[in-house]
Amino acid sequence: MTLGFTALELARIQFAFTVSFHIIFPAISIGLASFLAILEWRWLRSRNPIYQDLFKFWVKIFAVAFAMGVVSGIVMSYQFGTNWSEFSRIAGSVTGPLLAYEVLTAFFLEAGFLGIMLFGWGRVGPKAHFFSTLMVAIGTCISMFWILSANSWMQTPQGFSIENGILVPQDWWAIVFNPSFLYRLAHMAIAAFLVSALLVAATAAWHLLKGRRDALVKTSFSMALWLMLILTPLQVLVGDLHGLNTLQHQPAKLAAMEGHWDTNHEKGMPLYLFGIPDMQAEETKYVLAISNLGSVILTHSLDGTVTGLKEFAPEDRPNSTIVFWSFRIMVGLGVLMLILALWGLWLRKRQRLYEHRRFQRFALWMGPSGFIALLAGWFTTEVGRQPWVVYGVLRTEDALSPVSAEQVGLSLMIFVLVYFVVFGMGIYYMLRLMHKGPELIHSAPSSASDAELTQASRRPLSSVTEQINPPVERPKQEQEP
Repeated sequence: MTLGFTALELARIQFAFTVSFHIIFPAISIGLASFLAILEWRWLRSRNPIYQDLFKFWVKIFAVAFAMGVVSGIVMSYQFGTNWSEFSRIAGSVTGPLLAYEVLTAFFLEAGFLGIMLFGWGRVGPKAHFFSTLMVAIGTCISMFWILSANSWMQTPQGFSIENGILVPQDWWAIVFNPSFLYRLAHMAIAAFLVSALLVAATAAWHLLKGRRDALVKTSFSMALWLMLILTPLQVLVGDLHGLNTLQHQPAKLAAMEGHWDTNHEKGMPLYLFGIPDMQAEETKYVLAISNLGSVILTHSLDGTVTGLKEFAPEDRPNSTIVFWSFRIMVGLGVLMLILALWGLWLRKRQRLYEHRRFQRFALWMGPSGFIALLAGWFTTEVGRQPWVVYGVLRTEDALSPVSAEQVGLSLMIFVLVYFVVFGMGIYYMLRLMHKGPELIHSAPSSASDAELTQASRRPLSSVTEQINPPVERPKQEQEP
């Protein structure tokens, strides 16, 4: 059952598995909520039913993603008590209030207006409905604010003291706005918006490839590409600033990301495009490098010094083999996103955006890239923090509950089975809705009852009523009399 893994290793695998499933759904919710607010704002200004019909389509995808995010988030939180009780005991006085603020501000705001957003068409005024959509969008961003604040504090802890082995908060401003928080918040927000933009573009590209040329598909494609054109260069800038912050506050993580072992005192640091870091041999093998470019990127000088991994004790080094490649997957996909956005701009200028099938295939295949880059970025962040759960303060092994490998292994197996069934069905449903595509419904009023409005805040999936696999009628001759 344990396959030779220790309780610590299995607990880390379990948390990585559950958080990897969880993060994709809030990313969709954050991005789509803002996209929905933009669509409704455009509809209010122009009264063009195209924007309202697109809203009514994408709000269904949002409802499924929001529900999956809530469920997976609740399951993930239980692990703090089951597998990481020592972390809760030692650091809970800092992280507990931050997570509670997320519930008190963001979750209540989202739940309070979600029913109106999902079922309010025709039952409340247009401005009131837009206000509800805007509140849900703001709520998702507030949720991201508090979650990123808690996680960033674990990366760059500030504003606390240690009393009898317990981390006691002393300065909440320093805790919330810790040194890495604003960089990581901006990086995550842009990533979430890119996830949704790529999802919208891929859906539209699919229908363009199938021959649809109506305004719904074209508008979706155009808006998503404009968003990517704005966000991808901005993400490059924010990523550079975040890298400089990591160099200052987490030099071991930065060295692991670059596969950099020896501190370069007399020459510039090369940038390894390819390589295989060997933790035992303390070197990066089979390298393909560009001289001095690493120093240029990280220090903005040709011969800037970057601390190597050998400067840290072996037990304090993150796994460079994993972090090196997860970082390059994220960056490589980011480059492809930038190419997609610039290629789209070039085709738009030539008025071939909706007819260039090779570009549309590229946009379709890039659909999952946002999720992959997001997960690769989180793997870089979390694996790069090891062996610390609170960087430089609390080791991961000291945060573990007194549980056996067999207990954690059993719960991990159950999680894997349940997650693949439950969330697999949710993802399949979302894909089928996107396969069906938006429909021109000319802003038909909602027929939702008062009970349905209340129910929506509790069960967002209740707003999705379409049969994605409608029953097939049997021929008359085969029907029973």
